[in-house]
Amino acid sequence: MHKVFTIETQGPGLYEITREVEGFVAASRAEEALLTLFVRHTSASLAIQENADPDVRTDLAAFFHRLVPPSDDPAMGYIRHTSEGPDDMPAHIKAALLPVSLTIPIISGRMMLGTWQGIYLFEHRSSRHRREIVAVAR
Repeated sequence: MHKVFTIETQGPGLYEITREVEGFVAASRAEEALLTLFVRHTSASLAIQENADPDVRTDLAAFFHRLVPPSDDPAMGYIRHTSEGPDDMPAHIKAALLPVSLTIPIISGRMMLGTWQGIYLFEHRSSRHRREIVAVAR
C-alpha cells in the first residue's frame, strides 16, 4: 500500500506529520512491515525528533540556519547558484545533510516510534511550498 501526502508549508521549520502517517499505517492494515517515507523535493528533508517541547523544533531550525545561512550572508560568498533567491542553495545544502527518506518498523499494526518521537517534514525554503511525501508500507 502507498500514499502521497501533500504538506503545505509556510516557510522554514519543522512540520509534524505523525498523525497523518499514523492514519496511513492504520488504513494499510499492515501488522508487521517497514514503512518508508520519501520527500520528493531537493530543498526539504525528513526528520524524527522530539514532539513534546516545541523549543526543540525552534532550536533545530535556528541551528541549521546558523550552520548554512542564506547565500547573501558574507560567509556564503562562495555560492554560485543564486538565481532562485538567497534561500535556495542553502536549502539544497541542508537537504543534502539531512535525510530525505525514513524507514520505520511497524509491529502489531503500529509504528515503533519512541514515546517522544514525532515525524517531521523539515522545510528549508523561505516561501510557501506544497511538499509531497510518498509513504509505502511493505
